[in-house]
Amino acid sequence: MAALHSKFVAESMLVQKIINRLKLRHLLVLLTIQEHRSLTRVAHQLATSQPAVTQLLAELEALFGGPLFLRSSRGMEPTPLGQIVLARSRTMLSDVNHWARDLEARSQGSAAHLHVGVIPFLPGRLLAEAINRARPEGRRITVSLHEDTSDHLLARLRMHELDCVIGRTSAILDMSGLRHEVLYQQEPKLIAHRRLAVRLNRKPLQWFELTELDWVLGARRTPMREQITDFFLRAGVAPPPPFVESLSSKVIGELVAANERAVSIVPADVASELARIAGVGVVRHRFGWTLPPITLFQRIGGAQYEEQELLAHALKQVAIEISEATQ
Repeated sequence: MAALHSKFVAESMLVQKIINRLKLRHLLVLLTIQEHRSLTRVAHQLATSQPAVTQLLAELEALFGGPLFLRSSRGMEPTPLGQIVLARSRTMLSDVNHWARDLEARSQGSAAHLHVGVIPFLPGRLLAEAINRARPEGRRITVSLHEDTSDHLLARLRMHELDCVIGRTSAILDMSGLRHEVLYQQEPKLIAHRRLAVRLNRKPLQWFELTELDWVLGARRTPMREQITDFFLRAGVAPPPPFVESLSSKVIGELVAANERAVSIVPADVASELARIAGVGVVRHRFGWTLPPITLFQRIGGAQYEEQELLAHALKQVAIEISEATQ
């Protein structure tokens, strides 16, 4: 019990020491050293002198009890201790950036500003309606959308660069420090040039014939692309090599609409949007399987805005409506 108390006291003293001595400029210097690997270039980048940068680094090393960088043939390299401090520094500066955006939004009469990660192949309705409904005290929220694959977005979520992520669940994703809630399931649909879609709707699909068409698919090693590949393999057919790979549903829609031999597989709700916006045809065939579910990811613990909670609630409401509309 005494040892536990001593450990608690030591940790409390270290926390107080960091609070009293650490400055935001220290964090900025650390990250700039990592980027430029030279104190001279850091001084130029921050419009200060090299002795001033050296002094700030010395203060940090005294604070954390060891060297944070070592000089090498490639410039200054972070030590294991330096890597830990850098990771936390990046997180803290991301929070400061979000803080500034929130204050800017408030000064303009809006609620907090949110950074939301989104994967490709989401229907525009999901985001547009959820953002419009999330109105704390009648004020609209402002949002920056960051599009990428789920694995990259979740890494940014853990680094506090994003407030939440709308992605796909997958067994290979690193879920450490995160919680998730499934929003809804997406059914896959085959889209094609309108004239080709009319022909494909006249008879049952023949998978060996489909492989001879011009396929437009998402990027490799994404959950949806992997599932499409597995589907062809289960049908005993070699997966078709795509003539174009893209993560943009808009680009896929335009390519399919412009090529009479082009086909793709996209979520049903996205297929409906592309039929309306790009003029593609939707083939009526039902595959009998669903894509990895659309999921809301958030960090475990830590501060959460009222605006973030309202957006999460709105996303769940719109997801239910989309799910009901596509059944």
